[in-house]
Amino acid sequence: MIELNTKKSEAFMERARKVAPGGVHSPVRGFRGVGGTPRFIASAKGAQLTDVDGNSYIDYCMSWGPLLFGHQDPEIAEVVREALTRGWSYGAAEPLSLELAEFMTHEIACLEKVRFVNSGTEAVMSALRVARAATGRPKILKFEGCYHGHVDSMLVKAGSGLAEMASPDSAGVSASVAAETIVVPLNDPQALEAAFELHGKEIAAIIVEPIPANNGLLLQNADFLPSLFRVAKKYGSLVIFDEVITGFRVALGGMAERTGLTPDLVTYGKIIGGGFPVGAYGGRAELMDQVAPAGPVYQAGTLSANPIAMSAGLAMLKKIKRENPYPVLESRTRELAASLEKALPGVQIQTDASLFWPIFAPLSSKKKVRTPADFPEGQKEQYSKLFHFLLSKGIYLPPSGYEVSFLSTAHDTASIQALVRGFEEFHQAHPLQKAP
Repeated sequence: MIELNTKKSEAFMERARKVAPGGVHSPVRGFRGVGGTPRFIASAKGAQLTDVDGNSYIDYCMSWGPLLFGHQDPEIAEVVREALTRGWSYGAAEPLSLELAEFMTHEIACLEKVRFVNSGTEAVMSALRVARAATGRPKILKFEGCYHGHVDSMLVKAGSGLAEMASPDSAGVSASVAAETIVVPLNDPQALEAAFELHGKEIAAIIVEPIPANNGLLLQNADFLPSLFRVAKKYGSLVIFDEVITGFRVALGGMAERTGLTPDLVTYGKIIGGGFPVGAYGGRAELMDQVAPAGPVYQAGTLSANPIAMSAGLAMLKKIKRENPYPVLESRTRELAASLEKALPGVQIQTDASLFWPIFAPLSSKKKVRTPADFPEGQKEQYSKLFHFLLSKGIYLPPSGYEVSFLSTAHDTASIQALVRGFEEFHQAHPLQKAP
């Protein structure tokens, strides 16, 4: 491996640990999952990151997904520059959020009304509150392996049996809050039905990532989502799609469009701000009219519908509709996956749309990883080796073996070939198994 000069990043990290927890402002940035010194990024353009030491990397993290057109897309950047001349925070009603809300509700069949917030976590928190208010029920059901932000009631793990509520998965989350959540395994319709038989009259909603992609890319059987809707309807519970990753990343209408299923509520994240800090939740009008000032569910935010984020988001979504990048991105991602599997025997690549995730399990196993219980032994350690090897070659993957990578329209043929070549060179240096 090439030893890159990282002196400035190391110095920044030493300073940062003195003033921020772990030296970072979101845990995975601390490289805890892979070890080593986090890179402090100075700038980004297209598919490239440049750190404070002047090292350049081809970025396959893409700010965790929202940069469908890469960093600093010129069209979106021009809109943002123009918006800045008008002001960057009003704390008042303005026409940009109206235009973006009209665009989204027109394009997304399940979205009759929408409320903008500041993050995916805030969107989930608010959607859960609406679900409880609308049903008069206290509990939420989620799936093990799905992540829904750092809302207290979502930072939970399964109890020892279906009769038990979830227990806290983070310090500072009380047992009483965790008890509001029921956790069941992914890909297990029997467990879902059993949980509803025990607690169905108390469950306000099921919340799910329609493509679980925050703890690996956990591909579900085709009947997973339809069976979830059948159970929810049977017991009078709502269904919430957490599309913070998949919304506008897999299709203009997200997974609701792809599956033809109609969730009651949907949550969105950064992509609707073109990468700027923004989130949203929405759904059926009668549910959203529960939200203040129309109804009794209180939710507010001084920076909600920030005019810069609204401008960027509107430009982003209009460009998505005009260019329809999804077929090309999906095709390129499948081709990339096939090339990576050939380059590095002992790895299989799970993909969906423009998301991909390397798993350190031989192709001969032919077993899809659908739940955390399916994670192959040594995934974290092997991925860490691959991550640092590629980093030394100027390629930046997500700094965790359980996070997915993203392709953007900014990744050209040379970028993709560099990643494949990196996998080939890793195989030569650290062969996992003989090439077929």
